[in-house]
Amino acid sequence: MQELIINKNDINKRLDNFLKKVLPKISLSGIFKAIRNNRIKVNDKKITFNYKLNLNDKVQIYLNDDLLLKASNSEDFLKVSKNLDIVYEDENILIVNKPIGLVVQDDETHTIDTLNNRIKHNLFNKGEWEYKNEYSFAPSLVHRLDKNTSGLIMAAKNAESLNILNQKIKQHQIDKYYLCEVYGIMQPKNGVLNDYLTKDANNKIVKVSKKPLNLHSQQIITEYRTISHDNKSSLLEVKLVTGKTHQIRAHMDFVGHPLVGEKKYTTKEYSRYLPKSFQRLKAYKIVFNFKTDAGVLNYLKNKIIKL
Repeated sequence: MQELIINKNDINKRLDNFLKKVLPKISLSGIFKAIRNNRIKVNDKKITFNYKLNLNDKVQIYLNDDLLLKASNSEDFLKVSKNLDIVYEDENILIVNKPIGLVVQDDETHTIDTLNNRIKHNLFNKGEWEYKNEYSFAPSLVHRLDKNTSGLIMAAKNAESLNILNQKIKQHQIDKYYLCEVYGIMQPKNGVLNDYLTKDANNKIVKVSKKPLNLHSQQIITEYRTISHDNKSSLLEVKLVTGKTHQIRAHMDFVGHPLVGEKKYTTKEYSRYLPKSFQRLKAYKIVFNFKTDAGVLNYLKNKIIKL
């Protein structure tokens, strides 16, 4: 018999969803069967699959020990750097300045040196996250940046904050602003771009169009403001109203003003004008524009984090 004690990152989870994490070798129907047969209990009592877990509940599992995942977190994060350029931190969230060239999480290259792993190492080193006592949570990024985009990116230190931040992003109550340099002069100098984006998974690119190309096309809205310009390029502040894959890079190329240094969404004629080794795009400001209750994160309302 194994006994798991529920911590703050697993409270209010349904028992079956929790068990899917800690018993990955057993099918969901097998988990239901074990619960019915009294081989999984909570606080020594027979329980239903939809029971909501409480802090310090004791989940007793009367199954072979080899079926139990001891901890849901790999130790790979201990092999990477724990150093971060931290811009803001409190007990719930962490905002760091991501450098160019660092991937945010595991991709097709399967590198372990990711921003997410560096954050895990940093929090483990400070004693804020003990992975051996976690079964379904790890510090997590709440949004992404491309490998060659630098700037602010936010992570949640606990499950409650992660859920709130994910909800606020979906509700457009967290605004993300970028600085970028584009070829030419935007006309008008300030405006809102409203088009459609379609992913081309085979070629790992996206396509922007005035109308949806298929049922999977998604509307994209990009606000921009010209800060300065010369006869070759313009510096823009861009606000993402929607946050889709490669949105700024592809959208600016679609309207005829690709990013300086861009390789994927541009043509060779532009790269000859202002050759750069990387795309000129930086996430420089996050605004917590909460309009509804944010629970434990209410203190962040109207807070602005800026590089």
